[in-house]
Order: sequence, then C-alpha cells, then structure tokens
Amino acid sequence: MTVVPAGPETPATQLSVNGQVLRMVDVETSFGPGYSRLPIVLRLLAENVLRNMKGQERNQAVEALHAWLESGTSTAEIEFLPTRVLMHDTTSTPALVDIAAMRDTLAEHGADPMALNPLLRVDVSIDHSLAVEEYGRADAAALNISHEIRRNRERYQFLKWASKAMNDVHIHPPGTGIMHTINLEQLATVVTTIDQDGVRWAVPDMMLGTDSHTSMINGLGVLGWGVGGLEAQTVMFGMPATLRIPDVVGVRLIGELGTGTLATDLALTITHRLREVGVTGEFVEFFGPGVSTLAVGERAVVANMAPEYGATTGYFPIDAMVLDYLAGTGRTAEQTRLVEAYARRAGFWFDPEATPVYTRVIEVDLSAIEMHAAGPRRPQDLLPYGGIRKVLEQEVGPDLPGTGTLPDFPVALAAITSCTNTTDPKLLIAAGLLARNARMRGLQVPAWVKTSLAPGSPAAASYLNRAGLTDDLASVGFDIVGFGCTTCIGNPGPLTPAVAAAQNDGASEPVAILSGNRNFPGRVHPDVELSFIMSPPLVVAFALAGDAKRDLSAEPLQYLADGIPVYLEDLWPAREEIDALVLKANDPTDFRRDFLIAARDPQWRRVEAPDGAQYPWDPASTILRRPPFAAMTEGSLLGHFTAHPLLVLGDDITTDHISPASAIPANSDVADFLVERGEDRADLNVFASRRGNWEVMVRGAFHNKSVKNLLHPEAPTAQTVHAPSGKTMPIWDAAQRYRDEGEPVVIVAGERYGMGSSRDWAAKAQRLLGVRAVIAASFERIHRSNLIGMGILPLVMPADMRDKLLRLEPGDRIRLEAGEEHIRPRTGIAAAVVRSDGTEESFTVTAAVETGLECELLAVGGVIPLILRRTLAASASKP
Repeated sequence: MTVVPAGPETPATQLSVNGQVLRMVDVETSFGPGYSRLPIVLRLLAENVLRNMKGQERNQAVEALHAWLESGTSTAEIEFLPTRVLMHDTTSTPALVDIAAMRDTLAEHGADPMALNPLLRVDVSIDHSLAVEEYGRADAAALNISHEIRRNRERYQFLKWASKAMNDVHIHPPGTGIMHTINLEQLATVVTTIDQDGVRWAVPDMMLGTDSHTSMINGLGVLGWGVGGLEAQTVMFGMPATLRIPDVVGVRLIGELGTGTLATDLALTITHRLREVGVTGEFVEFFGPGVSTLAVGERAVVANMAPEYGATTGYFPIDAMVLDYLAGTGRTAEQTRLVEAYARRAGFWFDPEATPVYTRVIEVDLSAIEMHAAGPRRPQDLLPYGGIRKVLEQEVGPDLPGTGTLPDFPVALAAITSCTNTTDPKLLIAAGLLARNARMRGLQVPAWVKTSLAPGSPAAASYLNRAGLTDDLASVGFDIVGFGCTTCIGNPGPLTPAVAAAQNDGASEPVAILSGNRNFPGRVHPDVELSFIMSPPLVVAFALAGDAKRDLSAEPLQYLADGIPVYLEDLWPAREEIDALVLKANDPTDFRRDFLIAARDPQWRRVEAPDGAQYPWDPASTILRRPPFAAMTEGSLLGHFTAHPLLVLGDDITTDHISPASAIPANSDVADFLVERGEDRADLNVFASRRGNWEVMVRGAFHNKSVKNLLHPEAPTAQTVHAPSGKTMPIWDAAQRYRDEGEPVVIVAGERYGMGSSRDWAAKAQRLLGVRAVIAASFERIHRSNLIGMGILPLVMPADMRDKLLRLEPGDRIRLEAGEEHIRPRTGIAAAVVRSDGTEESFTVTAAVETGLECELLAVGGVIPLILRRTLAASASKP
C-alpha cells in the first residue's frame, strides 16, 4: 500500500490540454494498489481528501479508503470540501436570513459584520415560489410570474440585498428554470479549474445543494448531493463537511430500454427496488454495459430520484454520453476536451466492462422495464399503469355518492412538472407527440381537469416549438405555465370549482396525476390525499381520460363522436419517432441564450433592494423577521432530563408534514396570526414564502391534516395535549406552556422520520418548540443532519421498545442521560419511560450521530452558535 507523504504538499502531476499545462492531483499514484477497484464515487472522494486534507489526517483517510476495499464498509470519517453550493429561494431565504441575523449579532458584540461572508460560490435559483394560477392559455406563464413577483417582492428584495452585500452569492431570477435543470444545463462544468497559490489546478466539479434532489447532477458525472441548509452554512464558511466513508451499492445495468418505456419507468423501478433493498444514507453507483445505452437526460431522471430510494447519490460516471450532453447544451469544445482528458488521466472515465468492489450489488435488466406509475402516497409504491383502479378501490372503496357529472375519482390535477421529468427532452417530446396524436383525433381534456406544463428550463419552450409540438400540447390544455417547480413542490394553485365542490360534498375523491418525484399526502395540494407519479405522456393520457380509475391498459381514454374508442396504444409515439424529433429539435445555442433572456426579465429588474452590510429589518413585516436562534444566548440542549412527549408520531413523517410548503389554509391558526397583522385571508401565499419569518413557521409546524398525533389521536390538525393540564391546544401554545413551566419536551416517532425535502425549517421549528431530542425508529439522512445542526439530539429507539414508545399516553415522560460527556458517534444513551403512575422501564437508545464534528455541534447548540463563536474568536485575534 502506498501512503501519501505527511506534509502540506498535495501529490500532483501535470495535465496538458487546450494548449496549457495544468496541475492535478495524482490520485492513482498517491493511492497506490487497489485504486482501480474502488467505486468511482470513492475515487472522487479520494481526490478531494488528497487535495484538501493535510498531514497525518490525510494519511489516515487514505488508509481508511484502502481498508474499505477489504470489507466494503467503514466507520472512518473523512472531510469533504465542495467547489460550490447550490440553493433555491425557499432554502436560501432562511439560510441568508440566518447570516443577516448573525451579522447583527457580530455588530452587537463589536465585530465587523462584513467578517461573515461565504467563502465559495453560492448559486440561488428562484424556482420554488411559482404557483399555477393561470393555465390553459398562451399567456399563462407571463401572468403567473407577475403574480409570483407581486406576492414575493419583499423576499426577492432581500435576496437581491444578499447578492450585493455578500461575496459570491449569485441569484438566478424567476423564470430562468428549476435549480437542478439550471445546474445540468448551465452551471456544471464536470471538471473545473481553480487558482491556488498562483498555480492553476484542474479539479472535479463537486458540489452540495440545499435540496434533496441535488443528486440529479450525478447523471452528468458530477458528484454532488443534497444537504440541509444548516450543513450548507458550515461549508459556506470554510468548514468541511464531515462524512463517514459511505457504503456504496452498485447497480449493474444490462440490456436497453424497450419500445414504450421511458426514463420515468426506469427511475420508478429503481426507486422501488432500492427501497426494498434498503440504501438509506448510502451512495449508489450505476455500472455495467446498460449504462452506455442511456443518454444523460435519462440518467438524470434516475439520479434525481436518489432521495426517493433513500440514497445520498445515484451516480453515473463520465463517458462519451457526458461529452455529447455538454456539446448539446452549448458548452465549448475546450471544456469537453478538458473533461475527457482529465477524467481519463485521473481514472474517473467509465469502463462498461469494469466491476469495481461494492458493498452490495443488484442487477437491473433495462429490457425488462415496463410502463409504470407509483402511488398513491409514496414514490416507491410501484404499480402497473393499469393497476391504479385497484389501488383506488382499496384506498377508498368502490362506491362514492357521485355527482352525476364527475367520476368517482376525477383527475383534479394533471401536471407535467418537476426537474425530474422535464429536464430530459425525450420525455417532453413524447408528451408532445401523444398530444399531437390526440389532437388529430379531436380529443379534448374534460373541463374539471386542471392541466399544466412547467418545464425545468426556458430552452424547453424553444425545442418544443422547433419540434412543432407547442400548439399540439396547448390543444389539450398543456400550455406552458412557467419555468419552476409548481405542482411538484405543492404550488398547483386552486382546484377547479367542479372538483372542489364535489369534494366538499363528499361526492368524489380528487386525484393528482403528475410527473413529479413525490406524492406524499397533502404535498401536491393540501386537499388531495391521493397522487400518482408517471411519465409526462402518461400524464397527458390520464388528463384526456379525466378519470383516475380508468384502466388505460385495457379501456379507451375516450370515444369519438361516432362511438369509435381511442386507446392509449393508438396515441403512444414510437421510440424511433421520439429520438428522431429530439435530434431535429435540439439547438445547442438555445440553452445559454434563453437563460440570459429570462434573467433579464423587466419585472425582476424593477425589484429594488437596500444597500449596506446589515439588513434593515422591518418590524411590521410578516415575511422577514430576525430569528431568535441566531444569537450568542442560544446554548446546548444536551443534559440529563426527564421530558414530556410533545408529539408521538407514526411512520413516514416527512419534512412536508413537519414544515409544510403548500398553501396556508385560510381557516388555520397561522392564517389568524397573519390576518391579525394586516394580511388578506384570501391571499396568504404558501408556507414556503414565509420561511424568513420564524413566527409564522413555528406556528405552521406539523400543520398537515394527514399527521396523526398518537398522543392524542382525536386532536385537530397541528394540536396536541398539554399533559399537566389535560387541555388540547395548538402545538405552539403547548410548547410555550411547557417552556414557561420549565418542562423539557421531546418528540417520539416511527420509521423514516424526516423523509422528503431537505428543508432546514423542519429542524428549526422543532428547536423553537423547545424539542431537546427526537427519538425515532429510524431517520432519513438529511433531516437527521439538520436536527443536529439545530442542536437537537437524534436518538434511535431499540426495536423491542417501538410499540411501547408509540403508545405513550399524556403524563408519561422519558428520562435521558444525554449529557455532553455521553455523546459520541453511534454510542448508547441510557433512557427510561417514566409512567404517569410512577412505574419505570429502562432501555438504551443509540445516538444517531456520525462524526466528531456533529458531537461538537451538539455541544455548542448547533451550526449557528459554532459559526458565531469562530467568527468572534477570529475577529478578537486580529489587531
């Protein structure tokens, strides 16, 4: 085994490309024997270790990677420093609000507020706030962006201030596209160059993003993954992310996709298979000859769904397909030459015959993939596209009163939405061709269906128009409504009046059909419990049927005026037809040109922003408030205590449940709070737009009607029982009562607590509620990290205590011996249930803590106190 020399010098070699000589880390030589047996994701991590870690710590990290080859697993920690961070508007707002508040704290302690600045590039895409209010008309996109900027002007002024006041913060305005599509088409370089000590280095483009679907960039050969906003803040201020060397699951692809199947079907199948296997928190890497048959657009669909199958990554290595994509999206010939030369030299170039060492391997035959859907409540719940009827009858039953005009399960929303399935041109071209075939037969979408097409990029409008499909899509209601997340993130706008009235009368059960990535109850729309994910052309087909219960594998979508049935097979385009039209429609110049045109939108340019190093908070604002946790007074939550359970929750509590992003219900306590402060009850916007206001967000915690509080199952939405008084009250009120009484609180939950989006507010709200620990059967990776980032201790309950803990009653309490001296990675913590009758039962929980840095964060109270302490210490040391 070759061990790199201790010392500050990074082992380097030279790379000659494009007429210049660059320095690069000599990864293969420095690592020594076994390098080619490593999964490529670990080779990339090895490069990062060799370039950024120093001395003995670097030696130990390389030795740990060698040891991984022997067992396929490791408990060793390594550091990771990305070259950039990617955020969207609803995760960047709270992160930048934190920084603004921390600057105020620094100023109050006599330090220079300008001392707090990001130390690497931060890209912010404004894509999560666009709602589908106008649809089915040619000017829908222009009208919707006008509504968006009007409603969110104050928040957008703040983001513009941040881009002026902070170093290297770049805002991409509304209309420029979805962050992950922008990342693929505009930002990613695959290989980049940096200056260090006057020397030009070639390095891999590696990044982190504050959205779980950051993994989409893995489809382009870029290693990146989603983190919470709090973890991103540590990286922004120069502290490396620390991670355990991951287990790597190899997915061997063979064969190629057949006629009729699309990338969506592959992604849903992979999601189902990997959820069955269990890959939570692990890295997934695709290998084998089938990889070479997939274009980058198709790979990106699969990579995007990594959080749905529970993994950190879904990585596809660099190969000729990557070079084709870079050229096809307007990157320069010099860039593609750099990527190929570097990847081959560093050992990152894909070999379809190679079989690296993996922790586990599964095989997927692409030729066996069939058309599928997923639902009605989780993306991993795979079913044949013709099997939706059976699922709906199992969920609701075969009989509903009916309206006489609407089906029992009307398609309420039919949305071609999300970066997942609108970034691959094949999927949009396929939807357009199906729409063309429907138009030729005179088919129309029923009036009760709300249709929408929201591509991830303005370039999609250009290639759909060049393909002649824009009018075909519009003829069946799929006009472009904007370029943003829209329905996928819970911004579909109101349901049609007919569907809303039928649901209110209990006559029918509305169903959402979407090409998104998540279908948790209430995520797509607060009044829609049942949603199905499928490919864009299938979305169009179900919109035409109008009835989610229709078996499109056997029944016609519609009948023509003369009674002739029209089946799905009559409309479905051939794979060869899709591929040919994709080639005809693509123009590499579209991507940069359309992005720049959108970035210069006059409405955005008229948004004015304040100047100065500190943000001028408006005390009357309901959008932006200085958060109380961005202060030196916030300390550690660790200790020895006996706590009341604030909530007891079951399995699959998502971050949507904990901190919703959907429309603020007009009849909620949150709405009352805002109306008291002058807001219009009919125009409250979505929760996501208020993430800069802690007072709104904490009151919105757990405001989801599908959340069942097992401590008090009959409690209304977002309410619990205050055990000492026995009274039912809003969760925020109960938390305040406990705080005033000096009583600690915890939350108890089942499996996969915190699955879903990366939003840090799901952790911040719990900190503001006074939650000192969360005891769950298991945690999803990003939320676990966010809890620690807010100083909240995540604890895993033993399997034999699950039923007892989920049956806690008001008055029962939990004792924890969780002092700082007991907190170590994956260590046991003494615990006990103290029953209301005085009896006790002892057990041991496991700290869901992975690294030494996480122990330090818990000891000081989280990310923000740590950043403040370090910044003040650095300021004090300067003369």
